[in-house]
Amino acid sequence: MSGRADAIGAIDEAVERIGAGLAARVNVGGRLSREALDQNQPAAFTFARSLAEREAVRGIDRWARRVGGVLEAGLADVYVAGVVRELAQRIRFGASALGVESTAAADLEALSSWVDAALASDRLSELAAMVTDRGSDIGGAYGLSSDHAEYRELFARFADDRVAPLAEHIHRHDGILPEPLIAELAELGVFGISIPSEFGGAFVDHLTMCIATEELSRASLGAGGSVITRPEIGSKAILKGGTPEQKSKWLPAIAAGERLISVAVTEPNAGSDVAGVRVTAKPTEGGWLINGEKTWCTFAGRADVFVLLARTGAPDSGARGLTLFLVEKPAHISETDHHSFRHQQPGGGVVEGHAIPTIGYRGMHSFSVTFEDYFVPAENRVGAEGQGFALQMEGFAGGRIQTAARAVGVMEAAFRAACTYVRDRKVFGEPLVSYALPKAKIAQMAATIQASRQLSYHVAGLMDDGGGGLEASLVKLLACRDAEQVTREAMQLHGGMGYSEEYAVSRYWLDARVLSIFEGAEEILAVYVVARAALRERIEGAA
Repeated sequence: MSGRADAIGAIDEAVERIGAGLAARVNVGGRLSREALDQNQPAAFTFARSLAEREAVRGIDRWARRVGGVLEAGLADVYVAGVVRELAQRIRFGASALGVESTAAADLEALSSWVDAALASDRLSELAAMVTDRGSDIGGAYGLSSDHAEYRELFARFADDRVAPLAEHIHRHDGILPEPLIAELAELGVFGISIPSEFGGAFVDHLTMCIATEELSRASLGAGGSVITRPEIGSKAILKGGTPEQKSKWLPAIAAGERLISVAVTEPNAGSDVAGVRVTAKPTEGGWLINGEKTWCTFAGRADVFVLLARTGAPDSGARGLTLFLVEKPAHISETDHHSFRHQQPGGGVVEGHAIPTIGYRGMHSFSVTFEDYFVPAENRVGAEGQGFALQMEGFAGGRIQTAARAVGVMEAAFRAACTYVRDRKVFGEPLVSYALPKAKIAQMAATIQASRQLSYHVAGLMDDGGGGLEASLVKLLACRDAEQVTREAMQLHGGMGYSEEYAVSRYWLDARVLSIFEGAEEILAVYVVARAALRERIEGAA
């Protein structure tokens, strides 16, 4: 324990030094300079990743101490030791770019004996044996309360019984969620999991939302965990900025699955730069006319309402000129054509959408959607004019922790598949799991998953207390990148069969790739959300 505690202290100090060094580079006249930040993007990205890892080592340490198991302690050591080694290398070979002396890695390098022991082949083999011998919770205990453990079991059963049997067919045939499954998800309370009971929802806390997302994503990212995201984003915005009448009208219908949501924010020339939105909403008698194109509108065909961000101010008004609307359209339901839709209003307004072909993340389809003089009644504006950006960000904070939970679910699915395969597959007459390298991969995968899982659980608690906005970005940054590595390793352990469509592990890898792109592209999230906020706090705090 003392070795891990010393390592966490050294990590904390190293990250603080990076932050101080980078803050000095972007500090111009006592304020954070956007131009200087732009010039130091690679260093800012490294700083953000390091901040995320620092929070993760704290989270996995809290978990290991709380649970108290031998496996859990070992996995915590593996994760923390890996971060020490990686962080020391970043500083040693990138000190100049980070604005620190190479000696800033000295405290980390002084832990080399402990790191070597934690990551030794025989130690990883011991942990892998503990993992593969377990019948359940193979990557370590979840550390949940009895109530939350019951919620997990509930969603896990539904995921295994109802979602998983459909997942491969939906993926291979680019299918869509079948109507019976949507009805069952609604009955389970999934669409209302972020909505308070006073509005007909099933909200318990953010941890329950993370657990549900994780288990459903384990069965299918596109047809399981992701169905929660759009109601999450939409309901948060309505709760924050909606009128009492809007809350009473919309939230119960969303919670019951009677109104399905698509989020229409991204545009062909305004992706992560939300303030660059160009779709317009012009006032007209009784409401607004929407014109322009949105893209990556997931579930747009089946959904019957868009949560749409449009420009009501001047073209150069930036974020201050954006307003949020609830834009209704009929749901398009067709067993033969669910990749396109078109609706014309009695007054002539048109909305038309076409699905974007994707390599994974199938089950709801993502659309490019065009609006031509499409009428929205005045009562469907959420909040005041100019408040749209703030309301959308309110929804995105919940969406980011939910996306982290999706990443954990996909990692868990790949991990379980890998554990089964290495036990069953024989190479040169011996089970694959009897060899040192597969054992090392299994132990490191388990540690990586728990780090993201436990950090997401911690951030959920912060959000329940009214905070956690920046931390949600941190865990999204961490979990989504790590999901790519974990699913890759799972696929690699399957050898040639991992590249075939005979095993679901190829689907996990394809699905994981999207996670670092949506809900805030990794680079923008790291540099202009995480690093900028952390650096600004350091600069202004020192002023």
